[in-house]
Amino acid sequence: MESLYVLIIVLAAIILYSVFTYFRQKKILKTLTEEEFKAGYRKAQLIDVREQKEYDGGHILGARNIPLSQLKMRLGEIRADKPVYIYCQNGMRSGRAAQLLHKKGVKDLYQLQGGFKKWTGKIKRK
Repeated sequence: MESLYVLIIVLAAIILYSVFTYFRQKKILKTLTEEEFKAGYRKAQLIDVREQKEYDGGHILGARNIPLSQLKMRLGEIRADKPVYIYCQNGMRSGRAAQLLHKKGVKDLYQLQGGFKKWTGKIKRK
């Protein structure tokens, strides 16, 4: 019986953390439709936070690849004074990347709604 209470408490904590993270990301990161994203990303830093292999398989023309797994080490490559447009495969990693960037002083953050899998614009393959 005691293990059931522990399980319920752990599940409640996970749900609360997920809800908190969701609303925090919504506050620091503006999600744009593909049209809105296309309208602004050429005047910004366009960052693909997927892994190298995913990036090589196809990416938005003009995007720089800084995988989420390397972002902490490569923060110096991103300017805090320019807007940052980020995307990943479906939106999960770009949200985590935005939290990290926001913590390091980047305030003008945008993500592609639905991620790269929903992108219909020009792409480049390696």
